[in-house]
Amino acid sequence: MSREDRRPSACYRSRPGPLMHIDVTPDQRALVQKAIESGRFEREEQAVQEALALWEKRERRRLELIAMLDEAEASLARGEGREITEESMKALAEEIKQRVRRRIAEASLLPGD
Repeated sequence: MSREDRRPSACYRSRPGPLMHIDVTPDQRALVQKAIESGRFEREEQAVQEALALWEKRERRRLELIAMLDEAEASLARGEGREITEESMKALAEEIKQRVRRRIAEASLLPGD
């Protein structure tokens, strides 16, 4: 197998755990190398750590959304929902407009303006 045929990979050791082997595509390796060359990262490990941190953040947000959906479903099951009609949507829009107007008015009364 030629060097070009092999998938690039990297090995990382999470402290103090065992070595972790990660296969990356040539495009991913090039992206990391470009980031290192530009000074964005000093080492490949930093790019992997940032990618994992972003994934972790996205996963937390996904779980928050699922929890919000579960709560919304439970609220509907308890009969706490609103019936959506053309009239109820108009009333909701008017309610939102009034809230925004109040917030704008309150903000304009704050010191420092």
